[in-house]
Amino acid sequence: MPLISIIMSSYNHEKFISIAIESVLNQTINNLELIIVDDSSKDNSRRIIQNYSKKDSRIKILFHEKNKGIAKTLNDGLEIAKGKFISFIASDDVWSRDKLEKQVEILKKNENLIVWSEGKIIDADGNPTGKLFTHMHDASKKKKSGNIFKELIQANFIFGSSLIFKRENAKSFIFNTALKYLNDYQFVVDLARRYEYFFIPEPLAMYRIHGGNTILLDKEGWQIDQIIINDYFLNKYSDEISKSVKSKICLRSGIIFSSMGKKSKAMQYVYNAIKANPFNPDYFFYLFFISTNKNGFIHNFLRKGYKCYEKLIQKN
Repeated sequence: MPLISIIMSSYNHEKFISIAIESVLNQTINNLELIIVDDSSKDNSRRIIQNYSKKDSRIKILFHEKNKGIAKTLNDGLEIAKGKFISFIASDDVWSRDKLEKQVEILKKNENLIVWSEGKIIDADGNPTGKLFTHMHDASKKKKSGNIFKELIQANFIFGSSLIFKRENAKSFIFNTALKYLNDYQFVVDLARRYEYFFIPEPLAMYRIHGGNTILLDKEGWQIDQIIINDYFLNKYSDEISKSVKSKICLRSGIIFSSMGKKSKAMQYVYNAIKANPFNPDYFFYLFFISTNKNGFIHNFLRKGYKCYEKLIQKN
């Protein structure tokens, strides 16, 4: 059995990190190394990590003296990883005991696959919410196996804590430190451009929702990241995506700029969207949306309508 490197990014998760660590150490596959990179936590995470490392020689630890962000944290883990395969887990998530075993069985047939699985949503106390990760990301009907580059570049629905892939295949990729939150999105899209994915519908990992999730704390930061990554996709994959997809990506940025009150920037992206795919009558909706007052009733009504419209598009 080849060595598997599991990279755990840690930051202020003292309430959850013990369960995350144990869910890795208790895997039915023993030939693994758990690389825990703590990004200068202010709570007791560091002490907890040190205690576990004294008990199990499979644990490698790296402590950042200053906070460097999730991208740098993951890159540092990748740099010291020795395994043939790489897997990730956030320090507030949990794995099922046979997670790696079931994924390795798939990789035995084709080790170049990017294998991922469904995830079960749990609350802060570890109780199931009854929801699944792909459902939460409106991806129930989306293509999840094979060449999913086209699907992924339009919206991310990959559960990062369920991923496993061949380390050699990701050597030319790093997590983009210019992105505060969505660096994982760029990473999985870049992988999808080169390799096929394999989806296991069984939930082999659990995604924890709690008050400390970054998406709940910094909406504007997520929006800025989305604009940066939209531009990245448009520039890097301009010759590889359809006019329709280009148009959707431009409109996505336009709507974000509009919600920020930056109408001129919003109009610029809508213009680019029309230029990419002029035969779309929906542009009248977007132009009317952007031209209305940011805090007005009509604007808010259309914003809600846009979100519903986006979900319908993603499901189809």
